[in-house]
This record gives sequence, C-alpha cells and structure tokens, in this order.
Amino acid sequence: MKKLLFFAAAVVIAFNLVSCSKVKDGIYKGSSIGMQGLVTVEMTVAKSKITDVKVTENHETPAVASVAVRRIPQEIITHQTPYVDVVTGASIASRAIMNASAAAAESAGFDLKKLEAKKYSAKPGNDETYSTDVVVIGGGGAGLSASISAAQQGAKVILIEKSSFLGGDTIVAGGAFNAVDPEAQNETILSVAQKKALDSYLALSVKDEKLHFDQFPEWSKVLTDLQTSIKSFYTANTGKQAGKNMPGYDSIELHMWHIYTGGLRQMNDGRWTASNIDLARTLAESALDSYDWTGTLGVKAVSHAGAGNTLRTVLGAMWPRTHQYSNGIPLIETLRNAAENAGVTIYTETAGKSLIKNSTGKISGVIAAKADGTKITINAAKGVILASGGYCANPAMVKKYDEYWGNDLTDRTLTTNVGTNTGDGIVMAMDAGAATVDLGVSQLMPSSSPSKGTMTDGIWADASEQLWIDGKGDRFVNEYAERDVLAKASLALDNGIFYIVYAGSAMGKEDPLCKGANPEAALFGNKIKSMVDNGHIWYGSTLAELAAATEKSAGGACPAFTESQLRETIEKYNSYVANQRDPDFGKEVLAGAIDLDFIESHPDVGIAISPRKASLHHTMGGVKINIKAEVLDEDGKTIKGLWAAGEVVGGVHAGNRLGGNAIADIFTFGRIAGKNAGS
Repeated sequence: MKKLLFFAAAVVIAFNLVSCSKVKDGIYKGSSIGMQGLVTVEMTVAKSKITDVKVTENHETPAVASVAVRRIPQEIITHQTPYVDVVTGASIASRAIMNASAAAAESAGFDLKKLEAKKYSAKPGNDETYSTDVVVIGGGGAGLSASISAAQQGAKVILIEKSSFLGGDTIVAGGAFNAVDPEAQNETILSVAQKKALDSYLALSVKDEKLHFDQFPEWSKVLTDLQTSIKSFYTANTGKQAGKNMPGYDSIELHMWHIYTGGLRQMNDGRWTASNIDLARTLAESALDSYDWTGTLGVKAVSHAGAGNTLRTVLGAMWPRTHQYSNGIPLIETLRNAAENAGVTIYTETAGKSLIKNSTGKISGVIAAKADGTKITINAAKGVILASGGYCANPAMVKKYDEYWGNDLTDRTLTTNVGTNTGDGIVMAMDAGAATVDLGVSQLMPSSSPSKGTMTDGIWADASEQLWIDGKGDRFVNEYAERDVLAKASLALDNGIFYIVYAGSAMGKEDPLCKGANPEAALFGNKIKSMVDNGHIWYGSTLAELAAATEKSAGGACPAFTESQLRETIEKYNSYVANQRDPDFGKEVLAGAIDLDFIESHPDVGIAISPRKASLHHTMGGVKINIKAEVLDEDGKTIKGLWAAGEVVGGVHAGNRLGGNAIADIFTFGRIAGKNAGS
C-alpha cells in the first residue's frame, strides 16, 4: 500500500511538472483594445507564478478607468488568473486589462483554459446596516450638490454611488452652464443676426396656432413678458446699432421661451409635450445663483461678469448664455472635497436597489448592495434623495418607452453616457409609487463619434461658428438649431454620418475671422495631431491637402471631398456670415467665417474635418417633482421623504433639452433637493 501511495504521489508531481513545464519565467507583454485605444500590460513571471502586472500603455479616460488600472492587476496577482471581476463603471477598461494580461500569460506559456477555470469572483459578505438623516443615491453632479446642500443644513448625510468612481455623466460632460447673466451680456455686442431673432419674437402672436397655447395656455404670458422686456431693452439702447455698440441681451423670459420652444415636441401618436412652466421658471431664475453657489464650493467658474466676451453658445443652446465651466476630474474632485469637508460619508460601488417605506408610507431609507453582493440597509431619518441619472446607457429601456424617434432608435444605439446610467432610480421610484413624465423622449447628441458614440475624437467650435456638411460637401442644416432637429437632419444622410469643418474659433476676438486650427489644439484632451494620427479626423494646411487627406479613412467614413467642393461651401458660408443672413437654412446667429487666404499662406495652421454621428445623450423623462424637488405620486401628492434631482427627473426639458441646461439643472435642483431634505 505504501508503495502504491508513493507511486500515485510521484505521478501527481510529475503531472504538475509537465503542466508547468511550458511556463517560463520572465517579463511578457500583452495588448488589447479598450474604449479609447490600445491597452498594454507587462507581466512578470517567476517560479511559474504571476508576480507582477503593470499597465504600461493606457489611453482610457483616467476618471473612469483609474480604479480598474489600480485594482485589476493586483487581483490577477492575488488569484493567479487574468479572469477576475470587472470594476463597476469601467467594464470596457477592465476587460481590456484582463485580455491584455491573458495575452501576456499565454506568451509566458500558461494554459488559458486552466487560468479561465480559476476565474475569481468576490463573494457577498455579512449584511450591513447604517443610520443617517439623509441618504443620496447617485454621485454625479446632482447627487454631490444635493449631499453638500443637505449637509449645509446640518443634516448627517450618506451618499452611495454604484460605480467605482464619482461623477456619473457629469464627469464626461463638457463645461457648459447656461445662465441668464445681464452683466456679462453687457460686456458683449448684440450681433445683427441676434437682433433679427429678437425682432422675430416681437412679431409673434399669442394667437399663432403653431405655439400651441391652446394646450399650454400658461406659457402665453411668458411670450408677452418677453416682448415687453425686448421693447424695454430697445428703448434703453435708443440710438445704438446691433453689430456696433448695442450691448448683448438676455432675460429670464428669453431663457424660458427657449426652454418652451426648444422642448415643445409632438409625439408619434400626435400628442404634444412641453416643459412644466414652474420647473422651467425655477431653472431660469436660479441658474446664475447656482453657478455662483458652486463657486463658493471651490469650483472654478471661468466666465462671468468682468471676464470679458466669454459667453458662448454650446450646441443646441439657442442663445449665447453659455458660461464656460469647470468640468471632468477637476470639477468632481472639487465637489467631492466640498462634500467630505461638509461631513458627507461617501460609499462607491454601492448600488441602490429599493426604497424603504415606514408604517406611515414615508420613505425612510434604501436597500443597497456592494459590488460583491453584500446587502446594505441604510435608514434615513429625514429621507432619500434620488440623483441616479437617466437611462441612455440602457438603450433597450429607451427603445421600450420611445414615442419620438421610431426607427431611428434601436436597442443597440450607441451612447455618450457612462455605463451606469441604466435607469435604476426611476424604477425604484416607480416601485415606490412615484409618477413619471416624458419617458418616451430621449435626446440624441448629433456630434458624437461614429464608432464609439462618445463626444471624443473630434473638434469643433461654438454653435454659431459651426459648419456642417454632408458627404457631398454641402451644408444640410441650420447648425444653430436644437439638438433633436440636428440629429434628425443628420440621420437622414447616408449611414447617418456628417462632417464638421473646423478652422479655429474667433469667439471673443476682435478679428471676426477664423484663421486656422493649430495641430496642437485640443478638445476633450485630445490634440488635433493625435486625432489625425489615430485616424479619427482629417487635417490639411490647405484645402488641397485637406481634400487629399479625406481619401484616407477617418471615423470609418470616406467620402473623399474635392478641393472645389470644400472651397465653394466655405466661401458661400463666409458670405452668409458677412451679410448676417442665411438664406439656405435660416441660421439665427452667424459667425465663424473661415479666412482661407490667411490659412493657405500660413503652413503652421490648417483646417480639420471631423466625421460625426448621433448617439443617445440625455433622457428627458423621469420621476415627477415639484419646485421643492419633492417626488409626486400619480395623484400629484408628495411622497413624504423622497426628493429627486438631475436626469432622474422628468418635466424640466419636455421633448428636447437645450444644450448647456443640464449642468444648470443638476446644480439648481440638486441644491434645492438637499436644502429641503436636510432641513
């Protein structure tokens, strides 16, 4: 028997030696494709064990991928397999690191099937229970502002975020904050085209059937108040001329009017939807104060009165009231610091699952779960604030409720959103009896990457300066229009792809001409040169070079423009800017004439063309709230202990959100929700 056992043990040892005999110690590289490009790892193997994994090349968005870059290599070493749990909110980056590590392991001689059999998945821990005054679900701009505001009232606050990072969609949003700012407007000059737009508002009649005041009579007074305001502005500036010495104009009524007309939309069944006038007024009246409030938290507000001609028009804003705003990691880090300094406790990778109701029907907490499945119960003495975002990262949900886009949407439509915006909070609220509004309308961002759906890999200027062309080199739309109008026009083109011509920006400069794009210029952190090298855009220092460049692929599209096509379109657009009149598409605010002579005589600058295609960007529908950010039930009554803010809310933007209104929205209603919940 002893001899038999000895023989069996010898066979096992021999088998193990044979199974590991192919594994060779050393340093091995492996690569895979992530969201933004190549991800490369360097794996060290010693004594047939993985002893080190380093991510040596990584183009992923730092704010999204940082936890994955730090955690997954350590998990691979600990569990001796490249097959581990993805990091919530960074699934693409996680899989890229794992796939690159698997490639490196295979190069070292490991059997991938055996490594896959060792796949590691974390197990749930013991249930946990916490108590607080207010719990905020969602760590984006709305959630962070709500938590800070509640804490400023003296409340004890817990914020939970299901992703591995804070920020939600706010962290990937551009820095555009719409706010009526008369002092800043006074530093600008009203353009001739803007004056014509104001005159057109004066010519409107409350009896005009196209305004649909028969269905939304409360909005008629906004028009009459706007007309009164414009007339007073003209009287105050008698003798001054647009384009010369007449100051810029804006008003609460004008912002509200743009919210109304920009969001007034007809559904596929013939119904019309419009913004809730009380929510719209709250947004318009409070936006500038919200902007200033974030400044007290340490957020860098990079344009305001006294900052010069810095107001601009982000795509789909309809008027130059857009304040450039801090964005990305700096914004979220500032808000996080402000929240923690106010005493807010933050838990990431903790997803809200359901709301708790007490015996009186008041919302008194939330059931949540950690990424490993551990159950968390958070009791909230004062209540819960929903700030969990919309559902654009859940295209199947968008398609399920859609009443506007029809066949232009599928359950696989790409999105600009972070992957965690899947509508969880709306479902939780509905289960708790909350009413919803406008779930059937979503917004497509026209200027998205054709291959990724993100707002990266392209470059453009202020909406007034943008020049959009189709595959034949012709303009096809009013580039100053609302986003759904732009998206619908672009989706009617071949493959839904169009092209933005960019030659720099003249906004805020005395010289009104665009004098070329610098190859080192950047948008969203990507330089023009880098985007050219990666095949995302075309660039040329002359139109001839640009036309030649379009013969090479960019963004998966290759229309091969000719020099004559581009020159004819640009020169025609330049003439419209000069005359401040667009006879083709009626663009309301015209700027961005391209100085071809200057550009073609200066080889250090040039012109770029970015292929673009619409992707899901914002869901206008969500839970119903009042101006106190209290959530309402189907009877219009408040659900005690429940507030909501941000994209989880419906009714603010109706059928189409104005560009630049989202950031104003999340900080305005986030602040209101926090103040009322924390009091």
